[in-house]
Amino acid sequence: MERYEINLAVTKKPTDIEIQKIQEFFIEMPLSEILSGLNFAHRRWTAKDAGVLKVGRKSIIRKEIHSVTAEQAQWRLKNWKMMIANYRKMGYSYPTISRIKKHFVELSKKRSR
Repeated sequence: MERYEINLAVTKKPTDIEIQKIQEFFIEMPLSEILSGLNFAHRRWTAKDAGVLKVGRKSIIRKEIHSVTAEQAQWRLKNWKMMIANYRKMGYSYPTISRIKKHFVELSKKRSR
């Protein structure tokens, strides 16, 4: 089997454990898999750096309940079937929609007292 050497320039000195891990990855995995993983990590890092990375259910829920007043939460609960239809059009799952509803219920109770 032919062996090739790759030299990398990095901004910070890697530890011995990091060097060992990188060597293990290059020995065990095909180069195409390593490159696809690095491509994914690069895109994610770029999105995170730009502030546009919004993944996961928590960020979706935060986006939907952010700046909603008690009156708006009550209106949304009264028109919940329409809200479900809108959320499904946006691609939200039913568990996510039910969590949004739970927050609206809490919000309408807290601020209406």
